[in-house]
Amino acid sequence: MRFMVIVKASKDSEAGVMPSTEELTAMGNFNEQLVKAGVLLAGEGLHPSSRGKRIRIDGDKRTVIDGPFAETKELVAGFWLIQAKSMEEAVAWMQRMPAPHREPSEVEIRQVFDTEDFGDAATPEIRAQEERLRAEASRQQ
Repeated sequence: MRFMVIVKASKDSEAGVMPSTEELTAMGNFNEQLVKAGVLLAGEGLHPSSRGKRIRIDGDKRTVIDGPFAETKELVAGFWLIQAKSMEEAVAWMQRMPAPHREPSEVEIRQVFDTEDFGDAATPEIRAQEERLRAEASRQQ
């Protein structure tokens, strides 16, 4: 199973306050543990929303909205994409992570859909396309 771990933004992360050397070292050590255990698939921190864009979609209409975005609780400061046997294992890994911010923080863990999760709606053709696209994407990295 794959899980997306979403690190919620803080006032500091939105203000562009960079982590200290100690914080970067602790996070690097945690990421190394994830890699050695074969759990980490990807993980990155994100620039503040002031440097981002949103695209609002309404039918065929697309509207681009410039950051910053108002509600910090709804923003993402970074993420991990991990592979674990269960939600419980994903939670256990994330309980070991160093604090992502200097102030109280929150991460959200959500399972990533696999093609099988879509049942009969995922026809053999759709499944084959998904496998082909994943293989192409991994070759491009």
